[in-house]
Amino acid sequence: MPRFILLAVLLSMSQSAFALDQQKILSALQTVVMVRGYNDTGGLSYGSGVVVGENKVITNCHIFRSTKQPWVARGEDTYNIASVQADRWHDLCLLTTIALPFKAATLGKGNLLKRGQEVLSIGHSNGVPAPLTSAGIIKSTYPFEGENVIRSSAQFRMGASGSGIFDTDGNLLGINTFKTPGKRAYFYSLPIEWLSNLEKLPVETVFPIVGKAFWEEDDENKPFFMQVALPEINQDWPKLLLVAQKWIDKDPKNSDAWYELGSAHEYQKNFIEAKRAYQQSVALDATNTDALFRLGVIAQAAGDLSSMHEINVAIANINKDLALEYSKQLGCNLQC
Repeated sequence: MPRFILLAVLLSMSQSAFALDQQKILSALQTVVMVRGYNDTGGLSYGSGVVVGENKVITNCHIFRSTKQPWVARGEDTYNIASVQADRWHDLCLLTTIALPFKAATLGKGNLLKRGQEVLSIGHSNGVPAPLTSAGIIKSTYPFEGENVIRSSAQFRMGASGSGIFDTDGNLLGINTFKTPGKRAYFYSLPIEWLSNLEKLPVETVFPIVGKAFWEEDDENKPFFMQVALPEINQDWPKLLLVAQKWIDKDPKNSDAWYELGSAHEYQKNFIEAKRAYQQSVALDATNTDALFRLGVIAQAAGDLSSMHEINVAIANINKDLALEYSKQLGCNLQC
């Protein structure tokens, strides 16, 4: 890869990512490819993919819904697709290519991810020929059908469907797949652990690949972690309260469900109920820094300096950068 491309990638990252080993970044970059094809109207469709084995590329199935002859590309080089194994419901397709010369990504473990952990999203956003890198952190992981769907702040755009989310050691954690609409979007990636089941599916040779994915269901049939997203983004607190309570009724030991309930109560000024919900969220997951942060805000409003300090210590034990942000936003500097 030319040096100017690597430099452009490095410059696209947040400041915190500059401390990364450039060789690890380069190795991860070299596993990301474009997936292209002509659609029914003669236009060019495009997405991204990640090399996960010899002549094997994982990507999203939804990018193949309107193309009969897709191919894999890097720069001006193209590689034919011989067959595909498709998990339409989970929106993952495993391509078998011909004479693909690229090394496979090293697979990570999404079930070991922690909130606040730094990650990198690498893909061909907007169809650009060189992959772009966006740095972010893990916001949460959601148990779903045996594995954990990832939500992060590492952004990706059109054309990056099927791209990879990597840890800072260059290990592939998941496949970037869908996001909520708008500027304050939430970004979701599918767990790389689903690859093992994908490899067992029947081999197909006919495109297009048609079939609805779980994230495309009607709102009331989507997983709860998706149902809470838009009410939260749109600040529809009564709706969030209803959805969060339904989530808790179905999964009372889910820390995120209790956090969402706390948010709905807090922004409707039901501070006693909010505090109880946040405390339950932390009791279920001591690393839920979002719930800890809101408990700190409630403690500040009550003038409870002792609780503010205890919460700051708890956050610092998880993520020192978040603890600094906590102190700054609450205006207590070193006092808390």
